Amino acid sequence: MSTASSAALGDALLEVYASRVPLAPLTATHPDLSVEDAYGVQLHQVAAWRAAGRTVVGFKVGLTSLAMQEQLGVDQPDFGHLFDDMVLDASAPISLRDYIAPRIEPEISFVLKKDLRGPGLTAADVTDAVSHAVISLEIIDSRIADWKIKLADTISDNASSGALLLGADEIAHVDVDLAAIEVSLLRNAELMATGLGAAVLGHPIEGAVWLANTFGALGQTLEAGSIIMAGSITAAVAIVPGDTITADFGTLGSITASFTE
Repeated sequence: MSTASSAALGDALLEVYASRVPLAPLTATHPDLSVEDAYGVQLHQVAAWRAAGRTVVGFKVGLTSLAMQEQLGVDQPDFGHLFDDMVLDASAPISLRDYIAPRIEPEISFVLKKDLRGPGLTAADVTDAVSHAVISLEIIDSRIADWKIKLADTISDNASSGALLLGADEIAHVDVDLAAIEVSLLRNAELMATGLGAAVLGHPIEGAVWLANTFGALGQTLEAGSIIMAGSITAAVAIVPGDTITADFGTLGSITASFTE
């Protein structure tokens, strides 16, 4: 795909943020759209957002669990960029006004204390580079109509990103078996989904390893201070105004968010 074509698709997705009128699947209108092309579409939007003054604070890894791959009909992870204004405060009601079809999912996130540059990094390398873990919720959304997405669609759409909410406590990741953590996701006190940390590629740190190596293969470095959302532990749950969501991470604590119009 040409640079001009990638830019045109990126501009079309950017327009959806303003209009809230989603697009038909890009893979339907552009059946030759490859994964490489899709990252070009994503990066066109990232450049526009940076030019507008937004700052990248980290990255999300998506589609790392079998539950999410089955829910969205894909077979491999992807990544998207996280910006400063996407980090929301869970202590106040969160407006869903600017979202199209929001869903929410529980994740373990990591904060880096030093730069990471793949490929070839191991779980030990990444664990050593992490300052701490934190429980989190990710709001995902789709600028593609009705979530009818294939892998190239969600990659183009910045990995279907929306926003993130981080827990208050720093977790000493080396002292906790994050793979064994049991997570429950509740909507309005009703249990909607459960999962283990191991759902994320066997261990949440493996989501960060995948990102560091994939990003490094593209010639990029994950910088110290970056937030890495490692991937959802359960299938995503739809949210609407009036909902209250709680993700219970067992011994790691819980995080609750309420949503308004």
